[in-house]
Amino acid sequence: MKVTVEDRSSVKKVMHIEIPDADVSHALDDAYKSLKKTAKVKGFRPGKTPRGVLERLYRKDVHADVVSKLIQDNYVQALTETQLKVVGSPVVDPPELNPGSDYCFTAEVEVHPEIADIDFAGLQLTKTLYQATDEEVDVQIKMMQKNMAKRVPIDETRPAQIGDFVQVDYEGFKDGNPFDEAKKTENFVIKLGDGHITQDFDNGVVGMNPGEEKDITVTFPEDYFNKKLSGHTVDFKVKLNEIRKEELPEIDDALAKQLGAFNTIDEVRQKIMENLKQGYDKRSEQELNEQIFSQLLEKTEFEVPDVMVDYELNHIISDAERSFSYHNKTFEEAGISKESLAEKYRDTAEKQVRRQLILGKIIEQEKMELSEDALQSGFAEMAEVYNQPVEMVKGFYEKSGDQLELFKHALLEKQAIKLIMDRNEIESVTPETTATGDSA
Repeated sequence: MKVTVEDRSSVKKVMHIEIPDADVSHALDDAYKSLKKTAKVKGFRPGKTPRGVLERLYRKDVHADVVSKLIQDNYVQALTETQLKVVGSPVVDPPELNPGSDYCFTAEVEVHPEIADIDFAGLQLTKTLYQATDEEVDVQIKMMQKNMAKRVPIDETRPAQIGDFVQVDYEGFKDGNPFDEAKKTENFVIKLGDGHITQDFDNGVVGMNPGEEKDITVTFPEDYFNKKLSGHTVDFKVKLNEIRKEELPEIDDALAKQLGAFNTIDEVRQKIMENLKQGYDKRSEQELNEQIFSQLLEKTEFEVPDVMVDYELNHIISDAERSFSYHNKTFEEAGISKESLAEKYRDTAEKQVRRQLILGKIIEQEKMELSEDALQSGFAEMAEVYNQPVEMVKGFYEKSGDQLELFKHALLEKQAIKLIMDRNEIESVTPETTATGDSA
């Protein structure tokens, strides 16, 4: 076998692989010998069919099988000889096999980029020290209060008005026939003015009295969130059952107990404050990471294989699809296509791949290794995040070799980020200082 490598770019290569005629003939001989043992040809006993007959009957299938085996075996051998760090699968357009001739094919591949040692010292880093406030706690307490509000019938006789919560029955018709996308619904509660169905629907209910029925015609806008309704004009038969008002509970210890796991409202406030602080700490860390990678990306140039970007992009789209599915929605219902998402997030995917490659290079050049203590700490943190026993988390990863290696590498990436921070001065600033540019 003879192999030559053509450079298309720093990460795109074409392997030209030439297999000698002797190897091709040997592969064909083996294939026909195996076929002869199993072929059932009329007029010949099993194992006695002449090769000429087999070639006439099965030539196309045998050649396809031999080509597949030749490519697979010699491609693997070529990788060993060239020591190319290939990522993804090769692109091969197999030519036809001609007995008595060498077999030559090309394999287009992408390889892991060669990255020069990275100087990650001397970065300009600032850490914003966000502070949670009592006012923010009050806002969240009031949101809880509103979420636990009761909607009770109004204690007066009057027609519905904007701001009321109303309980209605409705059914939609189009051209006089029931419309599936607005099928009969009973005891549906909406707040007039919010436009939950449409603002025109709300305006039609305004002025109705409990027990009253009314026909309301609604034309849904072209950009309506439910594409199956957008642009349609629907005649609704509506009955107003009841007008309700929102009754807020008192912000006291009784409210805290309804939330569960709390006895006093002060405990609730303390927990909210802890969550706010954790959120701000995470935000500060994310901003610091963004500064690190923004500066490292500027000073580190290398080409990224398309296959790595495609893999990351597919991961982003799959995450989005799972998120929609969790909320019982589909891309189609939201008017989104995978193609549009791919176009929108391709740059994001490439940047993420560059970050991973930079961290991988730093891990390599600094000869970083994961200690057993660090691995066990990682298991403990994961167990806390998912509220599962540590042994269960360890068992999951230890049973899946690939997942365990990915987990270890993720822990090493965290250590690499910490190393970068340790080797750079980080200026601490307050949000106000960030806005004015003054030092703290």
